[in-house]
Amino acid sequence: MEIAFSRLDERVAKFTISGVSTSFANMLRRAMISEVPTLAIEDVRIYDNSSVLFDEMLAHRLGLIPLRTDLDRYVRRSECTCEGAGCPLCTATYTLSVEGPGTVYSSDLIPQDPDAAPAEEKIPIITLDKDQKVVLEAHAILNTGKEHAKWQATTACGYKNYPSITVTEKCDGCGMCIDECPRGVLEPGDGKVRVIGGRLELCSLCRLCERACLAGGIGTEPAIHVGADENRFIFVVEGDGSMPAREIIERALQYIQKTSDDLVDVINEITGEGIE
Repeated sequence: MEIAFSRLDERVAKFTISGVSTSFANMLRRAMISEVPTLAIEDVRIYDNSSVLFDEMLAHRLGLIPLRTDLDRYVRRSECTCEGAGCPLCTATYTLSVEGPGTVYSSDLIPQDPDAAPAEEKIPIITLDKDQKVVLEAHAILNTGKEHAKWQATTACGYKNYPSITVTEKCDGCGMCIDECPRGVLEPGDGKVRVIGGRLELCSLCRLCERACLAGGIGTEPAIHVGADENRFIFVVEGDGSMPAREIIERALQYIQKTSDDLVDVINEITGEGIE
């Protein structure tokens, strides 16, 4: 297996993974979406709410705010020594006390731990009118997107097969396929069409170029063929700010490794034989 990054920012990563099956690629995608734990507000104690929102709606909005998560600092409540009671090792605490008029933003949510602050400061929570106020205390815990979408570390995560474009000798360079390509992947050259250097990955595998080629009346087979590499995939991962995109990928791969090791241990225990 080989991984090559074409983009790696704080929030976004784009990489190509080679030498794996479609099943593994989909497993990696699912792990990044649903198996990477993050902090999210789960319990809210509302002391005063004279706004237009019901308490349940207000708590729901708070739960969807992405929170910066240090997985070396926090543990799940099920794994904590407090046995689920809630302590600084498994629970991040926040307070909110705002009076209108004005809009309440995520920056108004004051964290007890500055490293667990909201990932974005300008997420609107509610607009308060004159004499309206909200006073509450919120508690965030670790969990995964498998339990609820508010614990997903990604806002977008997907992959596609690596495209393959072949132009045969039948091509007469008419350029009809170039005009039809929505991604600008093709260009004229040396009497026939060719792929623009560095733009092959942008191909969406729509095959509009093949249809345009057939419409040109060159025969029953197009001169350009679009295919996909079954063992090579392009991934795009966008995080919600709770942790860097690189850490999301690393944590997902660690989950896959641990799950695989656990499966091998179970098989060995059942069969009594060693599996490497």
